[in-house]
Amino acid sequence: MSRTRKILLAVAGFYVFGLILLVAIFGFTQHKNNAFQIQNEFKLINWVSLGLFSINRAVLYLFLAALLTVLTMVYIADRMQARPNRVQTAVEVMFSLMRDNITRGNMPDSMAARWFPFLGTLFLFIWYCNLIGYLPLPTNSQEKFNLFGAHITSFALYAATANVSVPLVLALVVFIAFNTVGVRTQGPIGYLKSLIPSGVQGPILLLLVPIEFLSTLMRLISLTVRLFANILAGHMIILFMAGGLAVVLGLQALGWALLPFGILVYLFELGLVATLQAFIFATLSAIYLGGAVTSH
Repeated sequence: MSRTRKILLAVAGFYVFGLILLVAIFGFTQHKNNAFQIQNEFKLINWVSLGLFSINRAVLYLFLAALLTVLTMVYIADRMQARPNRVQTAVEVMFSLMRDNITRGNMPDSMAARWFPFLGTLFLFIWYCNLIGYLPLPTNSQEKFNLFGAHITSFALYAATANVSVPLVLALVVFIAFNTVGVRTQGPIGYLKSLIPSGVQGPILLLLVPIEFLSTLMRLISLTVRLFANILAGHMIILFMAGGLAVVLGLQALGWALLPFGILVYLFELGLVATLQAFIFATLSAIYLGGAVTSH
């Protein structure tokens, strides 16, 4: 028997033994916990109250994402080598993804050169926001634990993009940008005409014009909701699978039983969803910008 198979069998045996032990000790007695509310994990408590500019953990996560975005590109720009190391190679792969797939693939080259810094920054910022959200950080100021007499803020999984205001602001920037570019390039009348499919005439315009204007407005909502809902739903599922559901239902064995699934969901969200949602947001932004300058 190979070493890998032995390790897998040992892990499976430990899992089954732990489940049987918990059932034997606590049974299936259910004590529903009405005090614990899973949505409170995403509640924002102001650490510093300054009115509109108050500081809470969402602000902290945004600051960390912005800092990482700047440091990534500045660090690499100052250390480019003819024979790149692993870090530079990884960044160059990401650079190619942003330049070729996100930017050049959705707009003319002349326009891509101008808008690449914006779209690249947008992708990196959202990507870092999402990734940081899967790192347990001591940001849950509602709960504390005692460590040798010191009351330490509890660790939590939280993402700034799981707060609807952050994706909404990013979507507003994109919405204003592509409409402004369209009006500048084609003029107000030309841009409005470009929203209507060519060849459409007659009374059908009375129905089609409001639909096209509504579809343009819906881009703002779709950008916001897609990013917000995916990150929020992913974090909710992880919290439920990693013990939240067991706490709510009061079933100790359920927490152990669902833990492997919580780990799998966590790895899936971290490995795929965090990057995919940043890619989709930046790609759609590029498509909207590129489409705003075309009359067909």
